[in-house]
Amino acid sequence: MASATTPGAPARSAGTGSSAWTVVLCWITVLLEGYDLVVLGAIIPTLLKTHHLGMTTGDATTIATLSLVGVAIGAVCVGPLADRLGRRILLIGSVVVFSVLTLLVPLADSVAMFAALRLLAGLGLGACMPVSLTMMAEHMPVHRRARASTLTMTGYHTGAVITSLLALRVGDHWESLFYVLGAVGLAVAAVQWFRLPESEAFVRSRREGARRVPFTELLKPTYLRAGIGVWVASFMGLLLVYGLNTWLPKLMNDAGYPVPTAVTQLLVLNAGGVAGLVLGGYVADRRGIKGTTLGWFGVSVAMLAALSLRIGSDLLLNTVIFLTGVFVFSAQVLVYAYVTHFYPASLRGTALGSASGIGRIGSIVGPSITGALVASGVGHPWGFYFFAAVAVLGFLAVLTLPRGPSGSPAEAGGTAA
Repeated sequence: MASATTPGAPARSAGTGSSAWTVVLCWITVLLEGYDLVVLGAIIPTLLKTHHLGMTTGDATTIATLSLVGVAIGAVCVGPLADRLGRRILLIGSVVVFSVLTLLVPLADSVAMFAALRLLAGLGLGACMPVSLTMMAEHMPVHRRARASTLTMTGYHTGAVITSLLALRVGDHWESLFYVLGAVGLAVAAVQWFRLPESEAFVRSRREGARRVPFTELLKPTYLRAGIGVWVASFMGLLLVYGLNTWLPKLMNDAGYPVPTAVTQLLVLNAGGVAGLVLGGYVADRRGIKGTTLGWFGVSVAMLAALSLRIGSDLLLNTVIFLTGVFVFSAQVLVYAYVTHFYPASLRGTALGSASGIGRIGSIVGPSITGALVASGVGHPWGFYFFAAVAVLGFLAVLTLPRGPSGSPAEAGGTAA
């Protein structure tokens, strides 16, 4: 393999060692995103209890929303830049931006400053996942790209678990959660600078003189059908992920399950998510990405509908919740895997960034609609009816996707999407 270097960075050869660094560093970057996106939810009760900066419930909701808005904007904007400037420098820069701004959050002297810092940190954070997924996919053979995406995303759930455990340890001293994240992020960026190679697919496309592709390329007939399907599926998938993670304990409590049981069910759901990511990537690489994604959304419909029922057996209930996590959480990531397989290297970062960015809108809409149902007193069973309907829409969106990749002949080999 040819060397992959970036001006100003130490030279490195892209061999087995550098590929291993790519896997590790991209996984850790996604872990940091999982940590960050959960940290605010973990500390909101403390912020409100201590009246930090005079914060109200409405303020906390605004801050949480702005954080997600920043992530969505960052995800959309980074794609074209990554396809123009390179994956490596954009990933390192994004990690530095969100790490520095995260370190400043505890120092905010007003609610407005707190919200502004979270919004700006979200810009850097939103860029991390699509660039990490792009780099991982481009460092894997075509027939292993689904596994590259799903295994990378296990870092997200790992980060979420770490945040939860640390939040239990630090109690009211929530500031340390941000200091740890910022410091670790800067350390990761330093290692990335010295050890992370540029994507071989990007280097090859630049060497071959591939033209720079604007975002509007996604709207041309060649890609429009796939683009619409991916955007809708990503929107529906992240709506389900965030809606369930935000409201599952409350929905189950409304159904008559005790609070400790309802909270435990959230852990079971995320455990299923990790298992589903590993299983989904393996099956998709063997059986095809589109067909597997259809199956995953289809089973999600059945599992979500089943949760609308009052299940008397704890074993059966936890099994249904575990399987819900298996299929719902990995269905969303399989959409990303489809993007990495379908689009050529010159457009892959842009396509993945747009899918992630539009999906983030779903991550805002899902908790909002579910919260409105809960406030109206019909969270259970109508919350699960709503989720099942969303999964149906995700299934239909995937059904419209083309099967074959649109890359160069060299990239089009391997298992069909």
